[in-house]
Amino acid sequence: MPVIELDTNLPANSIPMGLEKRLCSATAAILGKPEHLVNVTVRPSLMTMLMFRSTEPCAQLLVFSFGVVDTAEKNQGHSAGFFEFLTKELALGQDRILTRFYPVEPWQTGKDGTVVTFLQLA
Repeated sequence: MPVIELDTNLPANSIPMGLEKRLCSATAAILGKPEHLVNVTVRPSLMTMLMFRSTEPCAQLLVFSFGVVDTAEKNQGHSAGFFEFLTKELALGQDRILTRFYPVEPWQTGKDGTVVTFLQLA
């Protein structure tokens, strides 16, 4: 059950329509997870983003997932996939995108009044 959060200082009108759906599909493909379990949040127009001492247009992608973002080797491949997607969708250079990976455990995510550990998700 990946959770994806995209923060950017790009204005909302610069975000392509349907980006959240395409990011959902891309995430499922990149992480090898079912698309219906991917959760996406896109937060544009952030006024206080500073990346590498610059306020030029930038984006930060946070990737939370069970079992697939827990090694440098896995994340190297994931990072390449997300950078390819985001550079095309947002017209940003790779030096203006930062991706952060967070491995989480099923007991750390609540759904349906319980935690994912006790749910049968397909």
